Amino acid sequence: MASLVSAPSVVHTIDRKGLRGKAGADYVVIGSGIGGLSCGGLLARYGEDVVVLESHTLAGGAAHSFQIGGYRFDSGPSLFSGLSSKGPQANPLAQVLDALGERVECAKYDSWMVHLPQGSFLSEIGPSHFPQVLEKYGGSNAVAEWKRLQETVLGLSEAAMALPPAALRGDWGALFTVLGRYSPQLISSFMRMGFKGALNAPRLLGPFSEILDALEIKDPFLRNWLDLLPFLLSGLKADGTLAAEVVYMFSEWYKPGCMLEYPHGGTEAIIDALVRGLEKHNGQLSLGCHVEQILVENGRAKGVKLRNGQVVVARKAVISNASIWNTVALLPPKEVPQEYQKRATETPQCDSFMHLHLGVEAKDLPADLGIHHIVVDSWEQGVDAPQNVVLISMPSALSPNLAPPGKHVLHAYTPGTEPYHLWKGLDRQSAAYKQLKEERSQVMWKAVQRALGTGFSADSCDVKLVGTPLTHERFLRRHRGTYGPAIRAGKDTFPGPETPIKNLFCCGDSVFPGIGVPAVAASGMLTANSLVSVDKHTQLLDAIGL
Repeated sequence: MASLVSAPSVVHTIDRKGLRGKAGADYVVIGSGIGGLSCGGLLARYGEDVVVLESHTLAGGAAHSFQIGGYRFDSGPSLFSGLSSKGPQANPLAQVLDALGERVECAKYDSWMVHLPQGSFLSEIGPSHFPQVLEKYGGSNAVAEWKRLQETVLGLSEAAMALPPAALRGDWGALFTVLGRYSPQLISSFMRMGFKGALNAPRLLGPFSEILDALEIKDPFLRNWLDLLPFLLSGLKADGTLAAEVVYMFSEWYKPGCMLEYPHGGTEAIIDALVRGLEKHNGQLSLGCHVEQILVENGRAKGVKLRNGQVVVARKAVISNASIWNTVALLPPKEVPQEYQKRATETPQCDSFMHLHLGVEAKDLPADLGIHHIVVDSWEQGVDAPQNVVLISMPSALSPNLAPPGKHVLHAYTPGTEPYHLWKGLDRQSAAYKQLKEERSQVMWKAVQRALGTGFSADSCDVKLVGTPLTHERFLRRHRGTYGPAIRAGKDTFPGPETPIKNLFCCGDSVFPGIGVPAVAASGMLTANSLVSVDKHTQLLDAIGL
């Protein structure tokens, strides 16, 4: 079977190859993931001279798309909500797109299939359906606990969402853009919460499990479910995921009238919109530009050196969208401050992924399969156990143009649970590597068979691609193929955009608020806002109605 992203593609490769003679910029951004494009696009929107450098020939980082045999595959996330939202409580990515004057057309849906040890059911978002599932699998006590949790969490969501992510910055200017601008809304939200809700508000800054424990949520099925949802969000269960993140998710998924969204054209449509926004404001994206080293002089980042030897000067700052481990590796060893090396060494990592991308025959499959399936093999192992949970997306069910007529694209993966040590040091051309791919991919094939039913046959697939942690490491420049930092809420916090090296900043999933599409978009905003004046920042908030 072929490597996950070894297939040729035509996305973002024609007009943006190389630097087009550009020798420097005010800001040089390393990496075109959602965080890097959000940061670069906003800096360009602020009137700064920006160039975004991407090693791959495809933009998007872990959210890039690729094409083979008439199929267009997402390489990463496919579960989205709030892309069309507006206003102070909007998804951070929606606020970035709004600031850039771009939008993404989406198909809307409200359910996904869940396959558990106890059985299978259609999970519908919104406030009314899930109690029926709980009644069946947990009993009346589980329903009562769920309603108690909903009441508390939806109350807390007012506090969690009272402050627009676009208002955040990492310096003292936040006193003006946050407290000075939004104090009335924050005070009003706390008043509406009442005394009991206000007492729970500090728990937003701890792990979500503390809220569950305080509410005495004990039903085993419900506790397992409430470990699964945060795990899909952050790579950590309820005892490691920041409560504010989960509360934000609940407010989007379990309120009246809520819907999930999938962009027409796949995640490529999101990346296209971010790239359009960057270039509309005179920023530049350069593909096939592999940054080999961040140049540092007298403790200051001065630019980057590319693999071809070219130097790109950063007149104001270098911004790394790479992980903390990859960023440190790009620095000259003698220029890495001891505290920064220590932070990278001590930051724990989530595990990696196995991927399965398929071009599937549609005629023998049920017409109502839907876009998403979650398969859990065992609750006892824990949702974070290797090969225990498989996620399956078939986005052509909502965006048919992703596959040839009569076909579907399918992406199955183990979400950040594949141990890297099993793969370390293997030659990707060796028989041992191919054999391990075959063995470790079986859990995904079985999950796909369970989700799609007896009409599915592997023999009828036009495309069969298996990706491993080495695929992640090679093509996405992810240290050990990791999903990202495994920073546990209540134990440690994600750092801000500044680093110990002057004029070197970071964005992406190694920076507050962490892992996930909304989080990395928020990190891009936070970094960009921190690099411009409060006056410019305030003007942008006014322009987008916040």
